[in-house]
Amino acid sequence: MPLLQAERVRVEYGQIPAVADVSMEVGEGEIVALLGPNGAGKTTLLNTIGGLMRPSSGTVTFDGRDITRIRGDLVARRGISLVPEGRGIFPALSVEDNLRMGGYWAGDEYEERVARVVEYFPVLQDRRRQQAGSLSGGEQQQLAIGRALMSQPRLLMLDELSLGLAPRVIAELFAILRRIHEDGTAVLLVEQQVQQALALADRVYVLQRGRVVLSGTSAAVGADAAALSAAYLGDGRNGAHAAREARTAQRRGDDERLDIVELETLTVPLSLRDKRALQVAADRRGEPVGALVGRLIAEHVAAERDAKREASA
Repeated sequence: MPLLQAERVRVEYGQIPAVADVSMEVGEGEIVALLGPNGAGKTTLLNTIGGLMRPSSGTVTFDGRDITRIRGDLVARRGISLVPEGRGIFPALSVEDNLRMGGYWAGDEYEERVARVVEYFPVLQDRRRQQAGSLSGGEQQQLAIGRALMSQPRLLMLDELSLGLAPRVIAELFAILRRIHEDGTAVLLVEQQVQQALALADRVYVLQRGRVVLSGTSAAVGADAAALSAAYLGDGRNGAHAAREARTAQRRGDDERLDIVELETLTVPLSLRDKRALQVAADRRGEPVGALVGRLIAEHVAAERDAKREASA
């Protein structure tokens, strides 16, 4: 029996499904990665498992018990801890107080649990009296994970572990996460660093527009680069079409052949109004925001190239 099992889970915002008929599972002592483009429903699924949201249909069971509609604090007592996107620490409180929030039912075991946490994150011992908001980004993420571990979870869920962090810090956190897993904690990881997630996970689910479109062992999913790229680009038919075009152009020897590339994370300053307008435009076209932005960039580059050709003609 799986440790965690979600069956045909559907979560809606009003009439709009953020998660549509998703089934997935995590085994005891397993690392599972949940991948997909922004807006695919990954965070919504974690929040639903963690008891922060209620599904409109479907069930979530943990260790054989139905937890579909119980409160988040009761989910945590059952053995599931969530490290939310953006870390969710209390910046005005000290590191010590943040850890106490995570272990508020630890009782006499509090110091013993803190000792286990600082074995993974020694810097937290030195910072126990320091205000959490004054920590570096990497230290704040360590605190967020440490706070989640204070409840001694059997399943640790992490939403965007690497968000906003330097590559060196990300590598260190992934190494620590492997140690946590080796010590007996199952892990469900939402992550945009695809290669690192594939290297860490035993199995993978890829979400697109609220549905599982690809799943399997990390080796199998990683080997199917075309399907993985299609999932991130949007409609799988569009991704397959682009891949066919790339192969056709390559056979022609065309210097301008199409290719599918994975861009580095882009940080773009947008007003709230522009952000909403971008999301509306993507929804109207039936594609993720990332796919729309990528296409607009490609069109801009092509237009500049054509303009230079005309100027030099």
